[in-house]
Amino acid sequence: MSGANRHYVLAAGGTGGHMLPAFALAQELDRRGHHVALITDERGANIPGKPDFMPAHIMPVGRFGKNPIRWIKGAAKVMEGRQMARQLFESFEPSAVVGFGGYPTLPALLAARSAKIPSVIHEQNAVLGRVNRLLAPRVHAIATSYPKVQRLKSGWSSKVHLVGNPVRPEVLALREEPFPTFTEDSLLKVLVTGGSQGASILAQVVPDGLAMLPPALRQRLQVVQQCRPEDVGAVRERYRNHDIPAELATYFENMAERLADAHLFIGRAGASTIAELTAVGRPAILVPLPIATDDHQAANTREIVEAGGARMIRQSSFTPKELARQIQVLSQRAGTLSTAAHKAWNCGRPDAVKELADLVESFGGAELMDVIRVGKNNARGASQGAAVGQGAAFNPPRFAEGQGGRGTATPQVSGWRGTEPLGPSVSRSATATSPFGATHKTGRTDP
Repeated sequence: MSGANRHYVLAAGGTGGHMLPAFALAQELDRRGHHVALITDERGANIPGKPDFMPAHIMPVGRFGKNPIRWIKGAAKVMEGRQMARQLFESFEPSAVVGFGGYPTLPALLAARSAKIPSVIHEQNAVLGRVNRLLAPRVHAIATSYPKVQRLKSGWSSKVHLVGNPVRPEVLALREEPFPTFTEDSLLKVLVTGGSQGASILAQVVPDGLAMLPPALRQRLQVVQQCRPEDVGAVRERYRNHDIPAELATYFENMAERLADAHLFIGRAGASTIAELTAVGRPAILVPLPIATDDHQAANTREIVEAGGARMIRQSSFTPKELARQIQVLSQRAGTLSTAAHKAWNCGRPDAVKELADLVESFGGAELMDVIRVGKNNARGASQGAAVGQGAAFNPPRFAEGQGGRGTATPQVSGWRGTEPLGPSVSRSATATSPFGATHKTGRTDP
């Protein structure tokens, strides 16, 4: 799209799940010749992976709880952050502001609204997050990662765009690499992580579960496991007692390489984890975080589990015996793991960052060409470009069929019971070349 050298501001909270897709979009926008700035908090500024070219602006974070005093303090911080964001916008003059969830997103997008700057939110999870729910009625576009998103109101469907969850370039580069060979005699390479901070339940259950496997399989194990610092010693002792070779660390710099080498993943079900598993195509045993807001990690597993690319075990049922049983099911035949990997791969949305960047680029003064806006009683021909400026009442386009890929589809809205489609549907049964074999049908239709 034309109009290079625009300015965009990204806002994201301080967890890897919010920050990593923001970093991926920043790299894509920079590649297209734009300038990008980041609004975040102290935690977000310390998440590894921020592109060097992108300046980070640390904003005060207003956190809210049940205590009314915290609400008062939180509101004051939000207003302070909003004012700081307005000052940044006055000097940086962004064409659009993009929020990825987390508390720093709230003041940034409120400032964008007051400054009449177009705004977009991206939801990584299969449940719309609290901050994004507050902002959804106020933004110009809602980008989603799943066809079905809970707590997404039907009244917002006209501005919803299914793009997927952007992943790091080094992970996406592995998409066409073949699944590691697994035979009855080869090693079974298992990768275990618990998200950005590890998970103690994995440290407690996984070593003992692997030890319960039949001797012929247990002797072929090769484990790489991320642990919390306080758990490393105990986990190392457990593996030593079970005579299972394991490499342990609190953080792996080369996680993409570890994922590429693995036959099986065991871990939490955060949005970035699911996006990377489906981008590369790796079978998984997923244990959703039970205290995740709105149980969103369990919701994240729905698509890949229904496709046959993963097994989900609730933490209350995650015992060594159950883990061993599930691993045996997946590894008892040589082709079972590769088949599950293929099904996980089919769930991937490798063009997520490009389609999100296309959506974001549609804001900012350049004439929009070759696009169609589809909505109730509102259609615009591809040749009828529209100039979009800051403060204009703008509804972002849906891409014409064949241009927008996955971004053309409108996700299903949780709770919707009508018989008419919410938006244009594009078949996902087009052929694609897979590293798992010959050309195949993707076998999925995004609603």
